[in-house]
Amino acid sequence: MAKHVVPEAKEALARFKTEAAGEVGVNLKNGYNGDLTSKQAGSIGGQMVKKMVESYENQIKSK
Repeated sequence: MAKHVVPEAKEALARFKTEAAGEVGVNLKNGYNGDLTSKQAGSIGGQMVKKMVESYENQIKSK
């Protein structure tokens, strides 16, 4: 498993991933999700990146 730079962020990242998965219609289970297809996993990661970029852009606009 990947080592988190900020261990306290682990739970927040898990919630973020679950939220992104729901938005793209992928149901995640608690624990192991190795049965996801590459397409499903990629769509979750893509949604997470999209939301992070949007958040950053909004921060820049508000300054």
